[in-house]
Amino acid sequence: MEKVSLLKMVQESLDDMKAQDVRILDVSDKSTITETIIIATGTSSRHVKAVANRVVMDAKHNGHPPLGIEGEQGSDWVLVDLDEIVLHVMIQQTRDFYNLEKLWSTQPVDESTSKA
Repeated sequence: MEKVSLLKMVQESLDDMKAQDVRILDVSDKSTITETIIIATGTSSRHVKAVANRVVMDAKHNGHPPLGIEGEQGSDWVLVDLDEIVLHVMIQQTRDFYNLEKLWSTQPVDESTSKA
């Protein structure tokens, strides 16, 4: 079985779980911690947690165990650290408040959004 690239695997997991407004930011020139930040929106706290859990399970299955997972308790915002990719899954209100896209001041690599 061919190993799927980590980025493609995360994108497929997010799509399968119906994550919304997925943004992929290349921060390789702005960060020494990671190369890519992915930001996605969940429809509820339960959805946020389910999306993050699916990415974690799929990553482990494909040989990319996460370095860390934060925010599972409240689930308004869950961060999954996959080393070269850091995934943020948030409810819309939290995403609007923190506006990570603006914070990183970068254009998205992929402007595609999931089907609502």
